[in-house]
Parts: sequence; C-alpha cells; structure tokens
Amino acid sequence: MQTLIDAFAARGDLAHLALLMWALGASALAAAAMRELSRAARRFDDFVREIARFNAQLGDEE
Repeated sequence: MQTLIDAFAARGDLAHLALLMWALGASALAAAAMRELSRAARRFDDFVREIARFNAQLGDEE
C-alpha cells in the first residue's frame, strides 16, 4: 500500500488518491449495510413463518 501512496504522491495525484480512498470506504459501508439488511429480512421471514406455524397449530385445536 505504501508503494501505491508513494507513486500517487510522486505524480501529484493526491486528490485522486483521496477520492479512491473515499470511494473504497463508501463501497465498504454500502456492502455492510446491504449485508445487515439481508440478515434483517431473513430474521423477519423466520418470525413470520413462526407466527404462521403458531396460527396453524392454534387453528387445528379448535
């Protein structure tokens, strides 16, 4: 990583390096948010499935 930074600094492209770092950070945060959203949707699906199973068992007893 240091050689990459040195190469950008030698050419005067520090703004490009900053933009690259920002883009990588934003992409990592977006990926983490999407992963958490997927997990939340899976947990909600499990919850709805359990409620449906409970309602089915309750309906059978009547």
